[in-house]
Amino acid sequence: MKVLFAAAECAPFFKTGGLGDVVGALPKELAKKGVETAVVLPFYTMMPARYQEQLEDCFSFEVAVGWRKQYCGIKKLQLDEVTYFFIDNLYYFGREKIYDFYDDGERFAFFQLAVIEMMERVDFIPDVLHVNDYHTAMIPFLLKEKYRWINAYQHIRTVLTIHNIGFQGWYSRDVLPDLFGMGTERYDDGTVRLNDCLNFMKAGILYADRITTVSPSYSEEIKTPEFGCGLEVILRMETGKLCGILNGIDYETNNPETDPYLDYPFNQENLAGKQKNKQALQQAFGLPERKDVPLITVVSRLTTQKGFHLVLEEMENLMQFDVQFILLGTGEPDFEAGFRYFAERYPDKCAAAITFDLALAQKMYAAADIFLMPSAFEPCGLSQMMAMRYGTLPVVHEIGGLKDTVIPYNPITSAGTGFGFQDFTPFNLMQTLKQAVTLYQTNQEVWARLVDQAMSKDFSWDQSSDAYITLYNEIL
Repeated sequence: MKVLFAAAECAPFFKTGGLGDVVGALPKELAKKGVETAVVLPFYTMMPARYQEQLEDCFSFEVAVGWRKQYCGIKKLQLDEVTYFFIDNLYYFGREKIYDFYDDGERFAFFQLAVIEMMERVDFIPDVLHVNDYHTAMIPFLLKEKYRWINAYQHIRTVLTIHNIGFQGWYSRDVLPDLFGMGTERYDDGTVRLNDCLNFMKAGILYADRITTVSPSYSEEIKTPEFGCGLEVILRMETGKLCGILNGIDYETNNPETDPYLDYPFNQENLAGKQKNKQALQQAFGLPERKDVPLITVVSRLTTQKGFHLVLEEMENLMQFDVQFILLGTGEPDFEAGFRYFAERYPDKCAAAITFDLALAQKMYAAADIFLMPSAFEPCGLSQMMAMRYGTLPVVHEIGGLKDTVIPYNPITSAGTGFGFQDFTPFNLMQTLKQAVTLYQTNQEVWARLVDQAMSKDFSWDQSSDAYITLYNEIL
């Protein structure tokens, strides 16, 4: 079986979030299981030099982006049994970041056209073409409507994974002729139209052979008006080809025994290193070095979607307890200012690093007792799984992937791998935090059992990759 992944980002080359992590990890796992796997990405000039040095320049050709004739270079890299192809065009991708440009529609129209026109030229025509989010969601539509005359592509099956349905690719009707060089029939008859716009994601949902989301709960939630972002009716109509497959995390990268960012390695059988990491983090942030105080950490984008308005509403209340709180992240200015304020007001209890720092993030997963992740919605979420891998118990809003991965503590049976609240209010968040803090302070025996249960969970890509292989085989 040959599988080609198409995506806008991929670790370790460049990523902004969970999409990059998934496209970085899943193809590697499939390749280990004997699937011939390739990944095609834009070539962003921000790629680290150590990978750029390994790139092989293959050839170039022209892509017609409507009336424009655009250069398309193909670069290639072999890594971890996966072949990576990079679409090179400085005009579109030689920029300081991946997204949020006025011409994103044109940039990703070019990329999608280039992916399709590349396949024959590189002699990699997949059995399954696996596209991800709106940046590549038009590919199933293009294969069936624009490129159906190419015999070599007749048997390609397509899978669309929705990582976040909030980003859909809304554009004007003119994009079809102006960027894709197509007629507007499928727009005019309503097929790819939504709210008088061309909708990339809708096109992908209707034309892909299968649709997946990144957790089972999220696949159900997006069929409701609350979470469907306008596409819920379409998803209910296509429910027969929709399923949720839980993301995994990279167990090689996220391993407390071998993580290069940790000062003190540890494992499930011996947590002495975890305690030393906690002390080192307290020292680094100028907090009292205490073993008995519950250390709460946050590693996140600071946005309303991530629930930080709830946290700020309860911060004054939280600071009255015997706790320590360390936050790492950037985001909305009001949230950044709010956490800076509490760090200045309570310097012995609270610290905030308003930045992005991968090494510090790993230290915080490993050093904390409690990891706070109160998202309003969360398609999957990786941070809660990483926290549990490092023996840190998450406090989460029971939604999407958080609901699927964190088992709330049961005081009767002592079952659980973390703590959860259902009603999305500041009060319920605070009650759950108090439950976690109280348990840590009053019953270390039960706390240790929960840590052991959390570290025993298997969030590797092994099971999830098997589910994808089964899905691919169903459509071939």
